[in-house]
Amino acid sequence: MKCPFCGHDNTRVVDSRPTEENNSIRRRRACDECGKRFTTFETVETTPLIIIKKDDTRETFDKSKIEAGVLRACYKRPVSATQIKKLVDQVETEIYNKEEREIPSRVIGELVMNKLKNLEAVAYVRFASVYREFKDINTFMDELKKVLE
Repeated sequence: MKCPFCGHDNTRVVDSRPTEENNSIRRRRACDECGKRFTTFETVETTPLIIIKKDDTRETFDKSKIEAGVLRACYKRPVSATQIKKLVDQVETEIYNKEEREIPSRVIGELVMNKLKNLEAVAYVRFASVYREFKDINTFMDELKKVLE
């Protein structure tokens, strides 16, 4: 690591510890040339995940969109904020575990629906009705029959 004060290449780590958020490492360094100390932070660099939407447009993954959809589906239902956060975290983990740079939004929608189906039936049907864009009562009833089986 190059010293920011004198530009010398020979620095050493004096202290190393994780940050409070536990998402990076804080390193205290000292320059062997000028003796000054400075701090660096080491973080993992990830490639952004791209979502391919229904209309073939692309945008970066945004976890808050999943959370907002699940919150709307669970409105006035007996589902706690902790359960919602856990569901959203599980979906995010599954998405990143696929190790793909681009993922279709339908895959995410299906993951969310599968999780909601096991969590709360009414929330599942609400989410499915928006996600699958039910055009009439028959498609809605078909989905309800799947839940009842």
